[in-house]
Amino acid sequence: MESWVRSVTFPCRAWLDCVLCYAQDERFAFLAEWYDPSAALLRRYQLLYYPKDGSVEMFDMKNQRTFLRRTKFDEIHPEDLFVGNRVNVFSRQLNLIGYGDQYTANKLGSKKERTLAMIKPDAVTKVGDIIQMIYDANLIVTKAKMTKLTWKQAVDFYTEHQSKSFFNNLVQFVSSGPVIAMELMGDEAVYTWRKVLGPTDSGVAQKDAANSLRGQFGTDGTKNAGHGSDSLASAARELEFFFPSTTGHGPSNTAMYSDCTCSIIKPHAISEVLTGKILKSIIENGFEISALQMFNMDRVNAEEFLEVYKGVVAEYTNMVDELCSGPCMALEIHATDSPRTFREFCGPADPEIARHLRPTTLRALYGKNKVQNAVHCTDLPEDGILEVQYFFKILDV
Repeated sequence: MESWVRSVTFPCRAWLDCVLCYAQDERFAFLAEWYDPSAALLRRYQLLYYPKDGSVEMFDMKNQRTFLRRTKFDEIHPEDLFVGNRVNVFSRQLNLIGYGDQYTANKLGSKKERTLAMIKPDAVTKVGDIIQMIYDANLIVTKAKMTKLTWKQAVDFYTEHQSKSFFNNLVQFVSSGPVIAMELMGDEAVYTWRKVLGPTDSGVAQKDAANSLRGQFGTDGTKNAGHGSDSLASAARELEFFFPSTTGHGPSNTAMYSDCTCSIIKPHAISEVLTGKILKSIIENGFEISALQMFNMDRVNAEEFLEVYKGVVAEYTNMVDELCSGPCMALEIHATDSPRTFREFCGPADPEIARHLRPTTLRALYGKNKVQNAVHCTDLPEDGILEVQYFFKILDV
C-alpha cells in the first residue's frame, strides 16, 4: 500500500510545482472517493488540507489533473479528518478511504480507533445525556441505530459470556426492550469509552466513579446502562454484528409506522455537537423516540425527500445542500397527533422568528437560519408515516 501511495501522491510536474510553492505549510493528504450520480461512477481524488489557513486542494487521480485549486474552505476542521469519515467539499460528499502519505498516517492516524457503544434498555431514554458524554470525551458518533434484539441475537452478541452464571439474565435483559448501537471514533476509543462507562457493577460505579455513565444511570451489574467493547478485536466483531460491512443487514430498526411523525437532526447540528441536547429536549418534552438511525444522504436522496418543497420555498436548493452535507440522524417520533404537536415543538422554520415568538422551541434554541434550523419535521399530517418510511424502509437497506 505504501509504495502505491507514494506513486500517486504527486502524479505530474504541474501538480508537484503547485504543491512545492506551499512547501512551508503543513498539509495532510487523503485518498477520497465521491460517487457521481449523473455518471453513475465512483471517482477518486487526492484531497489535501492545509491547517494553517483551512484551505483544501483536490487532484483527479484518473484524469491526472488538478480538480480544485487550493481554496480556503471553512467547513472542514482537523478533527473531521480521519479514514472512514465523510466530509463535504463544495456539495461533494467525499469518503476518506486512506491516507495519502506516511506523514499524514503518522500524524493523524496513529491513535484513531473505532469501538462499539451500546445503550442498554434501561438507559435508552437517557440517550441525549449519553451522546453528550460521548462528545465531551472527544469521541465522535459515526453510526447509530436503535434496534430490538431477539433472544437469539442477544445470545450471539454475548457468546463469549455463555459459560458465565449471569449469562441468561444478561440475555433476557438486553432483549427485553430497544437498545441503541453506535460506532464511536476517536483517539484510543476503546479505552476512552470504557472510562466513560465506569465500573461494570453500577453499585461500585456510584461509589468510585459517580460521574460515569453507570454511576449516573445504572442499577446493578446487569442493568448497567451501557456496553463497550473490551478490545480492538471485540470492537471489530461487535461493530460487524450491528453494522455489517459485507453481506447481511444487521438487526432491524424499531420503526412502528403508526401514530408517528418524522424528524431529522440536520448535519450542521450534528457537527456543532447539538445532537445530545436536541434528543434530551425531545424526550423531556414528552415525545417518545420510537426509532433512531444515522444516515449519510446523497444528493439524489436529499432531492427526492425534500421534493415537496421544490418550487414552494426559495431555500429548496440550499436545503438539499444542507441535508447531504454530512451525517444526519432520522427519528420516528411516536405520540398522539404527533405531526401537529411535534411541529409546534420544533417552532417556526426561521429561527430568528422562533426566538421572538416561541423562544423555547427546538429551532429557537439550536437553529442558525432558515436552512440550518437544527431539525426537519414533517409539515403535512398525511406525510408523517411516508417520511418515516422513506428513511426506515427505503434507505435502511
